[in-house]
Amino acid sequence: MAPSNGVDAAVVGGGLAGIATAFYLAEAGVSCTVIERDHPASHASGYAYGGIGHLGRTGSPGRNRHAAALSAALHADLKDILSDETDIDIEYRTKPSISLAFTDEEARDAKRNLAWQQEEVGSAAYWADIREASKIEPRINQDAVGAVVTEETTNIHPQRFTLALAAAAERRGMTLLRGTVTGLKGDRGRVGGVMLEGGEVRADRVVLAMGPWTGLASEWLGVRIPVEPLKGQILRLWAHGLPVAASVGWGPQYATTKPDGLLWTGSTEEERGFDEGVTDDAASEIRSAVERMLPFAADAPLAMQTACLRPVTPDKSLLLGGAPGWEGVYLATGGGRQGIFLGPGIGRITADLVMDKRPSAPIDGLTIDRFL
Repeated sequence: MAPSNGVDAAVVGGGLAGIATAFYLAEAGVSCTVIERDHPASHASGYAYGGIGHLGRTGSPGRNRHAAALSAALHADLKDILSDETDIDIEYRTKPSISLAFTDEEARDAKRNLAWQQEEVGSAAYWADIREASKIEPRINQDAVGAVVTEETTNIHPQRFTLALAAAAERRGMTLLRGTVTGLKGDRGRVGGVMLEGGEVRADRVVLAMGPWTGLASEWLGVRIPVEPLKGQILRLWAHGLPVAASVGWGPQYATTKPDGLLWTGSTEEERGFDEGVTDDAASEIRSAVERMLPFAADAPLAMQTACLRPVTPDKSLLLGGAPGWEGVYLATGGGRQGIFLGPGIGRITADLVMDKRPSAPIDGLTIDRFL
């Protein structure tokens, strides 16, 4: 791959997907520039919950399963790399998880999911009645009929993780550029870089890792990119008493004590376009879920409420691979609620494709042609 008097690759988007792509490119000696209109981790990668390996909470990951397995391995590697190379504490912590079931139907679904966790992921997980689960965290709601207990799950601080990965990528030669991309440079479908407000970046490869804003590139590409924003809000609460000893979940809801001492809990799923504001309705919804999971924390004082926009596709799966009609343009988005977990896998796979290598995990069923 020869540079075009610029860089080998331009990555549009400074969230985790874009930063991870740049990290693996730079690690391989590929010159790359990340272009971000705000600053790295300024949107979903800065305000997400940061659960790693929680795909099993709502069922088998389906199309994402290969990328998920790759991401799990990469997170373990990056934990050590970032600890050695940066002074940023990414708050990589492990604790048990308790996924509650309150009805017989929820229990049946949880047990089906448990089989997937054990067989495909190899999780040390088991079904427990409420008395047994309460030995781990006595304050869970005793009205639950039982829970899936996973002995070890991981949480990280998403913003710190993304910033630490960006610092490691810069050590390997990545450059960061603040700017707003307005289109692609190209001739007869062959990309030559990106156009900015007031400038351009020449590149032989362009990665579109713009999170929910990736869909806005449809006009640049001449083909619809089916990515939309899914808003999610999170509360951080001053819950009294000891830290919660597990990551407690109920369906898509969760709550756990982070190293900052706060109980992080959420999250909503809202189709509100590109509105990133917080709302009282969301706070009420989340508090209702907290009361269901951990009654003692229902009235805990609010420390912070945040909102972010997560990129989702119509089938809730990743969108990876080349952009149709363009040589040298790649899509890297669609992580949805699992974007922090899947970010390293997205980056590794996309970097492989940019370098014309076989991807480190199969992307069958994840390319845009499934929507065309």
